[in-house]
Amino acid sequence: MIDIHSHILPGIDDGAMDGQESIAMAKQAVAEGIHTIIATPHHKNGQFENKKEFILQQVEKLNELFGKESIPLTVLPGQELRINGDVLSDYEAGEILTLNQTQYLFIEFSSGHVPRYAEQLLYDIQLKGLTPIIVHPERNQELITNPDLLYQFVEKGALIQVTAASITGGFGKKIKKFSHQLIEANLTHFIASDAHNITSRSFNMQGAYSEIEKGFGKNTVYLFMENAALLVEGKQVYKEMPQKVKTKKFLGLF
Repeated sequence: MIDIHSHILPGIDDGAMDGQESIAMAKQAVAEGIHTIIATPHHKNGQFENKKEFILQQVEKLNELFGKESIPLTVLPGQELRINGDVLSDYEAGEILTLNQTQYLFIEFSSGHVPRYAEQLLYDIQLKGLTPIIVHPERNQELITNPDLLYQFVEKGALIQVTAASITGGFGKKIKKFSHQLIEANLTHFIASDAHNITSRSFNMQGAYSEIEKGFGKNTVYLFMENAALLVEGKQVYKEMPQKVKTKKFLGLF
């Protein structure tokens, strides 16, 4: 299994605090069946600032540590980028790190808001030859209220990553139901842990895939797993025709 979103690098953001916690996370990941993980520390979010070259160095060090500890987990470089007006200029300046240095780029919204310039920026990112992946939109209040906005982003080329714990109910019933709706409407392309630690924000990947298999069948599980592998290789991922979340059903669930 490949996990494309984690905060396993030690001491650089709100994820693992030190090397020992990274080791504990790695052991938990391996126990879940994960053999490859992308480290995606925050780029800039008001508290932290992690640029491309620094992340590459830290990933190399962590792989060395896991090798010494005989932990069979390969760490690949990535970055979680909070949407802002400087995204493209930061990319041109060499600060931005795509996922495993492919064409795929994580874009994060705040928990309550989607900026008005988001659609234009997502389009401009694609003009640069990059493919934006919106991370954990199921936890964004504006998108929960107005899921058509997310449909528009996907229809125009953006991809979506839903968090494993959202699917299993770790963020509450409302977010769980919305996550399942996003899968049903073909508005999900990846499942990832967004793991920060081994307690409150752990991996939950096996549980999420079990839920998906029950609700949507093995083929949907295979699609998400295959997409993670294709992403790591920089290949085109599978996309089903997006649909709008059914408004009546959406409101009825809450």
